[in-house]
Amino acid sequence: MNEKHYDAAIVGAGMSGLAAGIRLAQFDRNVCILEKHSVYGGLNSFYRRNGRNYDVGLHAMTNYVPKGTKGGPLSRIIRHLRMSWDEFGLVQQNGSSIAFPGVELNFTNDFERFETEVAEKFPEQIDGFRRMVAGLAGYDQLGMGAAGGSAREYVSGYISDPKLVDMIFCPLLYYGGAREQDMEFGQFCVMFRSIFLEGFARPFDGVRHILFKLVKRFKSLGGEIRLNAGVKEIVRNRSDEVDHIVLDNGEEIYAKRYLSSAGWPETMKLCGLESHVEERSIGKLGFVETISVLDKAPSRNGHDKTIVFFNDSDRFDYKNPSSLVDLRSGVVCVPGNFAYGKPFQDNMIRITALANYDLWRKLTPEEYRRQKLVQYEKTLESAARFVPDFRRHVIDVDMFTPLTIQRYTSRERGAIYGAADKRYDGLTPLRNLFICGADQGMVGIVGALVSGVVIANRYALSD
Repeated sequence: MNEKHYDAAIVGAGMSGLAAGIRLAQFDRNVCILEKHSVYGGLNSFYRRNGRNYDVGLHAMTNYVPKGTKGGPLSRIIRHLRMSWDEFGLVQQNGSSIAFPGVELNFTNDFERFETEVAEKFPEQIDGFRRMVAGLAGYDQLGMGAAGGSAREYVSGYISDPKLVDMIFCPLLYYGGAREQDMEFGQFCVMFRSIFLEGFARPFDGVRHILFKLVKRFKSLGGEIRLNAGVKEIVRNRSDEVDHIVLDNGEEIYAKRYLSSAGWPETMKLCGLESHVEERSIGKLGFVETISVLDKAPSRNGHDKTIVFFNDSDRFDYKNPSSLVDLRSGVVCVPGNFAYGKPFQDNMIRITALANYDLWRKLTPEEYRRQKLVQYEKTLESAARFVPDFRRHVIDVDMFTPLTIQRYTSRERGAIYGAADKRYDGLTPLRNLFICGADQGMVGIVGALVSGVVIANRYALSD
């Protein structure tokens, strides 16, 4: 019979799946990670095109703290994975900003810079801002529980200027917001700390550097990764458990416990449990991203900031747009604008904006290709209002839409941050199947690593 047996089988070789696999393999569990594509990484992956390396997902790794720092989720997750700080090769940002009409807040990985900017630009709000930040200090980022309630209500209780409230939320929502306009308070605590209190960093070689290190660590512990191993079905037995997994090629995978980073609706459908997929279980927020390769470094064109979050209105409208792309706001990231200390060869600018999945899906193949060209130009035109205009220096381009994300990750509607309602406990209707990753409640690279370790610790290490 074409079947294999393991202590644990993990669906998806993204950050959370790899972290869970490492954690289990550390304790001598026989672990197999199943990945449908030919490369690992999931929502944070990589590819090569026209002789150039491209990242998918990663703009910057959040939660950065200097080497030797005792606290913080990044330091703790490195210890949990039993890896060294230097293996991640992280280099911090040059500096970023949030640009709204008439005001710009600059920030670095030194929180005092951001606090000073708020004091200068919003002097009447600084006392409330400081009290608001003080109230976030005790939230446990490696816990399993949710701290419910509206984050906007919390912030507005301290800050009365709606523009400042929106400027605070703009980076947090763009880098982790699964809900329209707001975040759950617990998510806000995590995201605020990861971006403002700690900060941005990136390896010189991008996301592939982190993935290579994680895969090497997993394999060194005896773990098995199966690429091109798509899951066709998760088969249940009469005891409300997973009996086995059937791959696309018909092979059967048996394990004592199963973890899935594929997402809640995606996992439930594989189990034949569509009745457990409520409307709020499916993410509604999609994005486009343009990638422009320039004939010279962006810094030589006057653009030395790492990331610029922009919005052209007094209020920030974070919701599923009524057009293919919402051109009113976005994120401009320059992968070369980190403090590498050596020449960076890939002269790229990446721009992210909200997009409507349903409108993209309705296009014919011909119109889809045409609109990618049209929306690419419009997205660059929108961003050029907030950063030095680089369009005449573009020598190569690429672009993805929510349909691209759905195609390569199987994520429903291409919603990279998953469902608005998270499954913080990681439990499913099946006793030996558990959820990790974005739909469990943690986003970003560090968040995904935390999710994989937490779920593995809690459910897959007991005999």
